[in-house]
Amino acid sequence: MKRLLRGVAYAVIPGEVALVVCLLAGVRPPAPVLAAAEVAMLVLLVAEAAVFVRLRRQGHSNRSAVRELVPEPVLRLTGHELRLMWSFVLWVARRRHGVGPDAQAFGHARDQAALMFGFGFVCVVETIGMSYLLSGWPVVHAIVLVLDVYSGIFFVFGLHAASVTRPHVLSPEALRVRKGAHVDVRIPLERIASASYELRFTHTRQDGVLDLAVGGQTSLTLELSEPVVSVGLLGKERRVRTVRIHADDARALLRALTQARSALSPPPGLPAERPAGRPG
Repeated sequence: MKRLLRGVAYAVIPGEVALVVCLLAGVRPPAPVLAAAEVAMLVLLVAEAAVFVRLRRQGHSNRSAVRELVPEPVLRLTGHELRLMWSFVLWVARRRHGVGPDAQAFGHARDQAALMFGFGFVCVVETIGMSYLLSGWPVVHAIVLVLDVYSGIFFVFGLHAASVTRPHVLSPEALRVRKGAHVDVRIPLERIASASYELRFTHTRQDGVLDLAVGGQTSLTLELSEPVVSVGLLGKERRVRTVRIHADDARALLRALTQARSALSPPPGLPAERPAGRPG
């Protein structure tokens, strides 16, 4: 039933969107087509609601029930859009995401700022130009304006806001490396076999290697004793043993990481500390 509903949704929802665009553009499809589309959408919504209620009665939470009904790529893309919106709020409030009281944050957005603001300026100019050219067609003008503002201006500045508000985070237990709102990997410190400053400007995709380049460059290479899992934007998982990242101050991050790794256990060869108050 769930697979059937997903298949119907893949067919009905794009058709419904196409009909809405036609109506906004002033093109009225035949009445039987409109009626069939509305009936199909109504039946789909009723069936989805019935399956949702059934899953809840079987013990699923609201979130797990939605995950059963909605394909994971759709959920992940929706979640990414919501994280971009929240990043705008954090950016305006000058706050950062996921930085606890005992953690250190290391930004990585500085070297891409000029490029992102350049793209944003181009998007603004393009939006103004298209708005002027389409001023004689009000419906088309409104549609193009919404698409330009959302897919151009919002998306570009949202990506930059996500990079600013989601820095790399070093805690006493792990290093959390991130890129925008779509990559977030937690690396336990005990799995980091070595860390080195390495400035690289070329990156080829390799198995077991995760490159989180910013402005086309990475500056810190981490070799792991055990692999960690990196989840892509659409949910694809990769097991990686080499992670290359960039930070605004990569050498400071390397020093802090070295100190944090050293604090996990005493250096080899040194005797354990005796409890206070006991004779030697």
